[in-house]
Amino acid sequence: MSTAETEPRPAADQQDPQVEVLPARNVPLGGPRAMTVRRTLPQRSRPLIGAWCFVDHYGPDDVARTGGMDVAPHPHTGLQTVSWLFTGEIEHRDSLGVHAYVRPGELNLMTSGHGICHSEVSTPATTVLHGVQLWLALPDEHRDTARDFHHHAPRPVPLDGGEARVFLGTLAGDTSPVPTFTPLLGAELTLRPRATVTLAVDPAFEHGVLVDRGDIHLAGTPLNPADLGYLAPGPTTLTLTNTGDTEARLILLGGTPFEEQIIMWWNFIGRSHQDITRAREEWMSSANPARFGVVEGYPGDRLPAPELPGIPMKPRGNAR
Repeated sequence: MSTAETEPRPAADQQDPQVEVLPARNVPLGGPRAMTVRRTLPQRSRPLIGAWCFVDHYGPDDVARTGGMDVAPHPHTGLQTVSWLFTGEIEHRDSLGVHAYVRPGELNLMTSGHGICHSEVSTPATTVLHGVQLWLALPDEHRDTARDFHHHAPRPVPLDGGEARVFLGTLAGDTSPVPTFTPLLGAELTLRPRATVTLAVDPAFEHGVLVDRGDIHLAGTPLNPADLGYLAPGPTTLTLTNTGDTEARLILLGGTPFEEQIIMWWNFIGRSHQDITRAREEWMSSANPARFGVVEGYPGDRLPAPELPGIPMKPRGNAR
């Protein structure tokens, strides 16, 4: 995982001061034909929104030109991965023995717990790959939980001015059946041209609005495509306006503030430098695959871990 971070872009004087605009930075995923993603979490000013600790936004990606996605088996600890596509198809294999497909409008949620490994490969049927890859930090009491996997295809929920698909939590009268370890919200929203939608939200939640396409205002603050707009806890409603003449699409994330400090390095989440060091050593030790298991069916080698930084890593959380 890249450690490069950007500072938030302050809202203009006439905009709602409660909205913090977090711009994306371009990050190449490894390999000779690296696919570039737009990353908005973590950032120096805001490592997390609720338990959401990692937001990658990619595409539309012409796989005939770029080669698409081919991520060899790699490990995770202390987190959940949330895969959500707008177009394309990805084949998922993991050491739990799950062989599944990520398709548009369908949630795949994988829980690493103490350790898991998986591969992600775009399928031959994919011509355009476009979606988001999200991570959730597991709270300390659950970070060594058992490996798990959930799939859910949420129904479209009509809004006055658009549509919602709620893949985690509750919004607009719909509740996802997928269990979470902290109070959370995750939904895809589409807004018709020139439409304004006001949603009832939990005032205990902080929220993030990731714009995929369209000209969006969040509580009066304009957001560009790939921006993540942040709203602190307190409001009981969230107002979104599509000021453009074409349909807009966004991802709405939310959750109660995550009070713990964490270390995120490569694909691991821990609470201390020693946690990360131990996870790396156990991944690199092919003699002991018990912690992470083995991915069956991937035609290639697993990814080696990068070298650790030369100085001890310190846990971080959001400033309060």
